[in-house]
Amino acid sequence: MTPGSTPVTHALSDSWTMTRRELARWGRQPVTVVVSLAFPVMLLLMFGYLVGGGRGVSGEYIDYLVPGMLALTMAFGLEGTMIAVTQDLNKGVVDRFRSLPMTNGAVLVGRSAADMLQSALGLAVLTGVGYALGWRAHGGPGAFLGAIGLLLLFRFAMLWIGIFLALVAGKPELVQAVQILVWPVGFLSNAFAAPGSMPGWLGTVVQWNPMSQTATAVRDLFGSPGGEAGHVWAAIAWPLALLAVFFPLAVARFGRLSR
Repeated sequence: MTPGSTPVTHALSDSWTMTRRELARWGRQPVTVVVSLAFPVMLLLMFGYLVGGGRGVSGEYIDYLVPGMLALTMAFGLEGTMIAVTQDLNKGVVDRFRSLPMTNGAVLVGRSAADMLQSALGLAVLTGVGYALGWRAHGGPGAFLGAIGLLLLFRFAMLWIGIFLALVAGKPELVQAVQILVWPVGFLSNAFAAPGSMPGWLGTVVQWNPMSQTATAVRDLFGSPGGEAGHVWAAIAWPLALLAVFFPLAVARFGRLSR
């Protein structure tokens, strides 16, 4: 800790150092960044024009699909962060960091901050593609920013679930298998079809899915089909509840593994 600094400023400084370390990887691995940005665009085009459908959706399907794809993108694409965390543990990088006067957990916070920056960039790209395809947000600037905030909050919660699962897996080669556990959150949702068109029990499961709550709230704020007023609070409560569970679990497990 530098003279005159507080524990909080020291922790923030360490986390920013680790964030810059992760951002430097973007320059060394540009293909990985481009692929992560292009994959959700491919999904949007595939479901919008090849698969189509949108069972139970009123209005233009693209207006329903784009907000759902934005929410789905926040649930997927965790592999990069999960692999980076396990690689740091297995290659002894964390051991070298522990020899420095660094705050415990700064490595995880830095990695998550870099992921959030990439997620924000991904939202911007996918939103731009949605506009190019004819989708429009009708809720005004404040509602638009609120929807983006809900999406990033959901991403932050999913990110810490992914970090915890990566620490449980322990090795990069096991990350892909563990990542499959996240898939039901994305596909058992209302991203592509309305719950009312599904069998009763399945529709109920879909409606209670945290991602569905976020997608419904975002559609409401965007003024898109499938939006329902009153879901904003659920879209806030679910990620905060998940963070309250998985953030301390991830930090505690990281502390045990890095000793």
